[in-house]
Amino acid sequence: MELPDAIKSRKSVRKFSSKKPDWRDIIESINSSQYAPMAGDIFSMKFVIVDDKKIIEEIAKWAEQEFIAEAKYVVVAVSNSLLVKTPFPKKGEIFSHQQAGAAIENFLLSLTNFGLGTCWIGHFNEEKIKNILKIPENHEIEALFPIGYSAEKKKKQKPKSDIYNILYFNQWEHDRMKKVEKIESRYPEGY
Repeated sequence: MELPDAIKSRKSVRKFSSKKPDWRDIIESINSSQYAPMAGDIFSMKFVIVDDKKIIEEIAKWAEQEFIAEAKYVVVAVSNSLLVKTPFPKKGEIFSHQQAGAAIENFLLSLTNFGLGTCWIGHFNEEKIKNILKIPENHEIEALFPIGYSAEKKKKQKPKSDIYNILYFNQWEHDRMKKVEKIESRYPEGY
């Protein structure tokens, strides 16, 4: 799959088939997270892969989202912001969350490339899940990712916002370009 296709086809999946993914694809996707930009080149992320059905059910319970229990795997993305706060005391926590997002996006695009589906889960009882997985107190759970093959019917994606609604030049609400019918793209198929 080409990168523009992965970007456009990535979506949240909340219904999984019974087919179990190849764990090597998940590990390869986690590996891709290491290529995200990191403040001071300090990689502050760790990942926990869960395939134990009982633990997945507990995670679903503490995330208050039953569909998670259907997943064959759950990946828990964890960061240690202290690693980034030490060299960057004023902005380290912000940098830590920014780089976690960048690493996670690489992970998500890689999963999409392997034909796997997931949903970025940000609502959960962090204390309970940290206890279940024995995650140290000084680490933060950034997100949970139930992973599997999608069993959802293909839906037509709603169109994204017109680029002119989200882009300014030099100043807020200053648009330098005249609106044209279509912006020519350097990428194939109008990326």
